[in-house]
Order: sequence, then structure tokens, then C-alpha cells
Amino acid sequence: MKTIILYYSRTKKTARVANTLAKEVSADIVEIEDLKKRSGPLNYINASVDAVRENKTNIKPQTVDLSEYGLVYIGTPVWAGKPAPAIITLIDKCDFQGKDVILFATLGGSGGRNTILRMKEKIEVRGGRMITSFLIKTAGKKTYEIEDEMKKTVEEMDLKIYGA
Repeated sequence: MKTIILYYSRTKKTARVANTLAKEVSADIVEIEDLKKRSGPLNYINASVDAVRENKTNIKPQTVDLSEYGLVYIGTPVWAGKPAPAIITLIDKCDFQGKDVILFATLGGSGGRNTILRMKEKIEVRGGRMITSFLIKTAGKKTYEIEDEMKKTVEEMDLKIYGA
């Protein structure tokens, strides 16, 4: 069974988690780009409003063909207790019929559980089945600390068995 990781990352913290995870579980990986400008303090506030309202956004790629994958990881930063708009848009465009999905979120504070639950609901509507999830706290951590925490999570959750 092939494995793929789909993720969005504004500050590259979720990217660090996704890339470390991909190496650990031997997965293909696709970064989802939000074509709307999200950098800077004002755009971050606007992004949080978009997340709360679950506004769609233009993304690249617009969809991902999951037909050759049995296991799909989806990662997002937590914005105001919600998934990033790019991930909500992606989930709404992909066919998860019959796919096992592992969800993950990076966060600086709270809202991780709500983020995972919202993605789970949307995945189930699209025919997928969440088999587990995890959260990685990134606030104040250096790159190597984030990578080490991801490796520890892979080990503790025995994530390597899912794609075997």
C-alpha cells in the first residue's frame, strides 16, 4: 500500500513535520500552496478569519489523484482552532473513497482537537476513514526539536506499521 502526505505550511513548521514524517514512513509528499497572500501580520489576521469561516481559497495543485494510495496523511497548522483554508479546500476537492487517513496538526497553543475533528468530518463526507491523528506543538521550538518530536511521535504511535 502506497502512502502520501499532503500538507499546507505558512511558516514552514508544518513542512518540517511533514518532511520528517515522509522520511520516517517512506511516503510520497505534496505541499499544497495557498495562492492567496498569507504572509505578514495583517494577512495572518485575514487568514485566521478565513479559517474560522471555512472560506475556500485558490490552491496549487487544485487536487491530488489519490487512486494509487491506500494511506493518506493530511497536515495543517491550527488557525483560530480550525484547519488552514488551503487544507479545507483540498479536502473538498479530493476523492477519499475507501482511503485510510491519518490527520495531523501543528499548533502554538490550543485548538488542535477541534481542527482534527473538523477535518475528520470533512474526510468522512468524502468517503475516507480517519484511523488516527496526532498534534505537534511547535511554539518556541527550534527546527531540530520539531523534527525530534516528530520522530518520537512516529515511534510512540508505531506509525510505520500503517503503510506496511
